[in-house]
Amino acid sequence: MWINEAGLKSDQYLFPSRIHQSPHLSTRQYARIVERWVTSIGLDPAEYGTHSMRRTKATLVYRKTKNLRAVQLLLGHTKLESTVRYYDK
Repeated sequence: MWINEAGLKSDQYLFPSRIHQSPHLSTRQYARIVERWVTSIGLDPAEYGTHSMRRTKATLVYRKTKNLRAVQLLLGHTKLESTVRYYDK
């Protein structure tokens, strides 16, 4: 919905930066936003962060599809071995 409402094109960032030199949020800006969200709902920001969110999404995709290649693409891994480490437990 948000993408359609905002009229975003495929080459535009979903979360643009407020800094004019950068077209997208920095990883640090994103981490600060996540930390505020986590804190606002009463969770410990030391236990929930950007990496745990990234891993949770990948885990949900893998559980539903059992498709490691899809997860590899989602995570941006160049080697399938890097992706397998997430699920080889």
